[in-house]
Amino acid sequence: MALLHFTDSNFKKEVLESGLPVLVDFWATWCGPCRMIAPIIEELAKEYDNKVKIGKINIDENPKIPTHYGVMSIPTLMFFKKGRVAEQAAGALSKAELKKKIEENLL
Repeated sequence: MALLHFTDSNFKKEVLESGLPVLVDFWATWCGPCRMIAPIIEELAKEYDNKVKIGKINIDENPKIPTHYGVMSIPTLMFFKKGRVAEQAAGALSKAELKKKIEENLL
């Protein structure tokens, strides 16, 4: 599955109503650390195809969702399971750290 792009308008359907766990990357074009982890997020979207939905939401273009979830710094990564936040991490995590968090949230 390719990397998904979440918006204020599709978030409920794509994330909250998803049958799979979802990893959401809150980011912005001007954010250096966000750009650093972007290739990792894309790789993981391919690696975890059909196991986890992985996507990004641009906080500048879609301010409602980040505000609702209290996102204060970016990148912020949130794992959603059954419509609820299961875990949250901020900052540029390594691929190994992200894989570990994904594996933990698959259980």
